[in-house]
Amino acid sequence: MEPDNLVLRAASWVIPLVIAIVLHEVSHGWVANAFGDPTARRKGRLSLNPVRHVDPVGTLALPLVLALIGAPIFGWAKPVPVVARRMRNPRWHMVLVALAGPGMNLLLALVGAIGLALLLPNARGSGFGGYFLALNLVNFIAINIFLAVFNMLPIPPFDGGHVVEGLLPRPLARQFGKLRRYGFLLLVGLLFVLPKLFPGADLVGRIVGPPVDWLTGAALAPALGR
Repeated sequence: MEPDNLVLRAASWVIPLVIAIVLHEVSHGWVANAFGDPTARRKGRLSLNPVRHVDPVGTLALPLVLALIGAPIFGWAKPVPVVARRMRNPRWHMVLVALAGPGMNLLLALVGAIGLALLLPNARGSGFGGYFLALNLVNFIAINIFLAVFNMLPIPPFDGGHVVEGLLPRPLARQFGKLRRYGFLLLVGLLFVLPKLFPGADLVGRIVGPPVDWLTGAALAPALGR
């Protein structure tokens, strides 16, 4: 049951989303720093303070509007700066930096699933506070799994695009990397324009949706006793 209060309903989505995308971005910086690139650390972007990572549109306005209208929640934080050439092995270390974000999201989903499994047996007697926490955990699991799968799409500007670029032979990687400058246009085209022109070409519903649904169901199963 969703809370009737629109503010509480939005909060139950926005709070988990902010945590998920901040830790997603910070994890990129942590791994880059470990491999020799201190850019994010020097710019103060390894902080867990959400204010340092908030994008006014992608972190706050867009998710809030989507939550209020009942649409799927999506958002982003300010990207953590990474300079690949500063790392000891730029090509392969950049692949690991890219994987760090989705990997963090899967870890957070696991933590959320464990927390929900521990909370639910005692939630009935804990009033609205327990119910609201449980709802946040359910949304936290769903958001983190979605972000992990969505960001692994093998196209710029997603993390999956960086992984593909690192795995391709160098001549092909250079050509593939040129797509990065058109990343935002690719994102808009694939998510919004293409489904309008070709109703069956729903990138999220057909490609991202099935693994997200399966993983979310698997994560929720222990807590729900399935």
